[in-house]
Amino acid sequence: MALTWQLQEAKNKFSEVVEAALADGPQVITRRGAETAIVLSYADYRKLLLAQKKLSDFFRESPLVGVDLDLTRDSGPTRSDVAL
Repeated sequence: MALTWQLQEAKNKFSEVVEAALADGPQVITRRGAETAIVLSYADYRKLLLAQKKLSDFFRESPLVGVDLDLTRDSGPTRSDVAL
């Protein structure tokens, strides 16, 4: 079970935070109540890296492969009523 640690407590008990990451999974570190960092085991980190896909593979495996998309630009007049 992942625990949440306040930054000061995590600094004081760093060895315990690391042991918890090894035994129980990622540990969340907060600062001023906001989640700011994660301590995770090297094995979990490697799993994340190995699970990443190349962008080209993502598009190649997309369910939209083979769908005929109309990518032509509208040649009509530009809109002049838009105030920036």
